[in-house]
Amino acid sequence: MTKAKLLLLEDDPNLSESVSEYLEEQGFNVVCVYDASSAEDILYEQKFDLLLLDVNVPGGDGFSLLKANRKEGNTTPAIFITSRNAMSDVEEGFESGGDDYIRKPFALKELLLRIQTILKRNFYHNPTDALTLAEGITYDIENQVLTVEGQVQNLQLKEHKLLKLFIQHRNELLSHEVIMEHLWDYDETPSDGSLRTYIKTLRKLLGKDSIVSHKRLGYQFR
Repeated sequence: MTKAKLLLLEDDPNLSESVSEYLEEQGFNVVCVYDASSAEDILYEQKFDLLLLDVNVPGGDGFSLLKANRKEGNTTPAIFITSRNAMSDVEEGFESGGDDYIRKPFALKELLLRIQTILKRNFYHNPTDALTLAEGITYDIENQVLTVEGQVQNLQLKEHKLLKLFIQHRNELLSHEVIMEHLWDYDETPSDGSLRTYIKTLRKLLGKDSIVSHKRLGYQFR
């Protein structure tokens, strides 16, 4: 049986280690991150069965992180793990899309029971792995599969990397420098011509207005 894959966002390394070791002993696959930015990146790149989110973390907070992911269509169940125990915090946690809320300090067994309950409840719920980019267009980030009107499209590796970067920063203006740095490794020579070709390919598949060019500034994915 495939292990359930959990994301653990917890900035306390000792607690993170204790929780992850215990859950792995119980048969789970646990991926640990320690700040909001890392959590945001990995949520765009990988699919999880359950999210365990601390609230007060470097670079942001678990409430805002989950709320943003819910708006992007991520339906993965989530449990908040936090020392914030005011009723207003509990209310905010559920309003941001959380499925459960456990206060620190907590017994590892209690956390396990809550995880098992949510996973059992969601056992027959199989949401799509792919993000909807536009009508008739979906992209499975983890498996790098772009589908347009039911047809899988073949993209080069750097085209996949560029599309994922755009998805991560939707509606943001990305400079040429940021894009170049992301697409080309340190031992490779960036190419303006190649970048324009990648942009042209994505526009052809996603729609000519999907990627806006800002002269001398960069590109914006909408």
